Parts: sequence; structure tokens; C-alpha cells
Amino acid sequence: MSLPHAILTALLEKPSSGLELTRRFDKSIGYFWSATHQQIYRELGRLEEGGLIRALPSEVPVRGQKKEYEVLPAGGAELARWIGESQDPKAIRDPLLLRVRAAGVVGPQGLAAELRRHLDLHRGQLAEYEAIEAKDFPPGRDSDQDRLRRLVLRGGIGLETFWLRWLEEALAEVDDMTGPPA
Repeated sequence: MSLPHAILTALLEKPSSGLELTRRFDKSIGYFWSATHQQIYRELGRLEEGGLIRALPSEVPVRGQKKEYEVLPAGGAELARWIGESQDPKAIRDPLLLRVRAAGVVGPQGLAAELRRHLDLHRGQLAEYEAIEAKDFPPGRDSDQDRLRRLVLRGGIGLETFWLRWLEEALAEVDDMTGPPA
């Protein structure tokens, strides 16, 4: 279960409210670990109950005011423990791969359009990752934190590069079976 650890990581980087966490997930952590607004709020409650985080005291208590959370020492210890824990890779569950397999049974009609759509999506994602790398990791930015964050980003770039190569190969095969698009 990694959502609590994703939240602990984000809160250690910067104490935040649930809404701020949701926005940060959309911009960074969400590229490799997604969560809905509701999931984040539920997990914040569990982490607070478990003594891993706390809501920061507000200067002026106001009803409906957003809570900002910080990680307690127990939360930092849990995250450090979790980092060193072994975990097997997750099995792939990808609907596109299943579609290609199903096309092997019923034929590839209509598959090329979906492969092209995915190719465009992965090109866009790769361009986004490369723009982030250029903006956030200029030459000389090499603290340990930056190096590890960039490593995650490079993993995303590598995955997108893989998908582009595979999709181009798959399209060539399907086009060879069905003929190029009109």
C-alpha cells in the first residue's frame, strides 16, 4: 500500500493542506502514483489517527478553514522503514496489451486507430517529461535530492520511449496485416 507513503513523501517535502496535496499529486507524484481528492483526504485522516502526521495549529481558528499537515517523527521513521522494504514488481495490467492479444483471436480491425491514439498520447507525455527535465534540472543541479528526483523522471522518460518504440513496431505489424490507413 503506497498511497500513505506517497503522502508522507509529499508532506516531508512541504507541509500542505489536502487541497494542496491534490494539486501537487496532479503535477508531480501523480505521474507515477495517482490518487483522487477523496483518497488523499481519507488517507490524511488515517495517517493522523495513526500518529504519523498532525494538523498544524492555526493562528486563528476558523470554521471550515483548511488544515495544513506536517509529518511527525513516527511518520518519517515509517517512510524510512518502507524505503528499505522489499517488494516484488507489480504484474502488468494494460488494456491496450489485452486488445492486441484479443486482436490475435478475432482480427486487428480497428486496432490501428487505437494504436495511433496511444502513440500520440505517449508522444505528448514524453514531451511533457522532457520539458520538466529541461526546466527543473538544468546542468549543475545535482544535490542528492535533485539526483533522485531526476532519476524518477528519467524512469518516466525511459518508459515513454519504450512505449513509442513498441507502438511504432505494433503499428507497422498491424498496417502490414490490414494495409495502411486511407
